[in-house]
Formats: sequence, structure tokens, C-alpha cells
Amino acid sequence: MRYYPVNLDIQGRSCLVVGGGRVGARKVETLLKCNAVVTVVSPETTAQLDRLADDGSIRLKKRPYRSSDVEGRFMVIGATDNERLNRQIHADAEGQNVLCNIADRPEICNFILPAIVQRGDFMLAISTAGKSPAFAKHMRRLLEAQFGPEYGKLLDLMGAVRKRLLAEAHEPEAHKPLFEQLIAGDLLNLVKEGRTDRIDRLLESVLGRGFHYDQLMLPNPQSGE
Repeated sequence: MRYYPVNLDIQGRSCLVVGGGRVGARKVETLLKCNAVVTVVSPETTAQLDRLADDGSIRLKKRPYRSSDVEGRFMVIGATDNERLNRQIHADAEGQNVLCNIADRPEICNFILPAIVQRGDFMLAISTAGKSPAFAKHMRRLLEAQFGPEYGKLLDLMGAVRKRLLAEAHEPEAHKPLFEQLIAGDLLNLVKEGRTDRIDRLLESVLGRGFHYDQLMLPNPQSGE
């Protein structure tokens, strides 16, 4: 196995995207969703990137790439159609021990990006080790049809339950059988069908009184906000 599976926390980290076209814009969009601090370097950019720069979401340098642009970055993504430039970006990143991905060029990446299916905080990643992006996209479409928004809602509910249990000084190791009972109680389908009455009965039977779906799913159940 060539690639080590990992999920990176890039919140607040400095990330560079070289290339201001449609591919670069897609990379920027994903980085911003993860709350990265994004700089884009490109002589030409899409209207979308211009708007993001205008509202302060990204830092935009409308000029050609310089090797010094890599310095101090946590991650660099090359999104250009210039093979020589892509290889220069890779070499500069390697020289600085910086994470580097060059779009559609796995041979000059030290990490590759999977196709993803995301439902809230629930995420599935599909990788073909760079051998067939088309097949990865095909599998993503199949999985998108199989995994609906209820998976994200279920995860939000589980997270709220866990937070509540921890606040009540429950030992973390005691949580596993409780969550297994909830899942075995067909909680996923109840969430999918919006059966809050039955969800509440299941929560009470497993966790005790005081656990209610609508309350748990509030942004801040304790404050009611």
C-alpha cells in the first residue's frame, strides 16, 4: 500500500493554491470549508476567486508564481496546466518539507486527494491510488445515491448525545455499548423518516429520561440558542 490514509486538520493553517482557473477555484472552495487560511497565486483568476478576495476570504496575488511563495506554508496545491511550472512547485515544496498536491499529476505529489461523499460531518473517501480518477468519481456517484442526508443528521445526534454524557461525568469507555444499542434500535431509519416520537422513546429506553431529539439537535441545547 503506497498511501497512508489520513484526515488532516487544516483549520487556521496557511495553504497555497497556485492557479486561478476552475480547478484552482474548486480546490480553494474545499480548503475554505475546512477553515484554512488560503493564498492564491495566479496572473489570471476566475470571477469567483476575485469575489473571495474582495470579501477577504482569501489572499490573492495576481502575478506569476515564485519559489518563495511556498515558504511557511502547511500545504501547497498546484492547479495549473503548465507542466514545467507544476514540477517547479513540487520541487519547491519538497525542498521545504511541505505537503504538496499537483492536480491530476500523482507522480509529482506527496499526497493525493480522494473523491469524497460528504453528509455534514460524515465523510466517505474513495481512492484509486491515482490510477483511475474516473473510477473514483463513478464510485462517488454510486455512494452519493446510497448515503443520504440522514447520515449527517445521525452523526450530529450521536455527537450531541456524547457531549451530554461527558458533561454528566459518564466514563467514555461506557459510551460504546450505549451507542451500539441506539444503532441496533434502527436509529438511522428513524432519523431518515423523521420519527422524532420513536427516536425519543429509543433515547429514553437506552439513556434514561431527559434525552429528546429536538433539544439535542439545537445548535446549543444547554442555552437554547
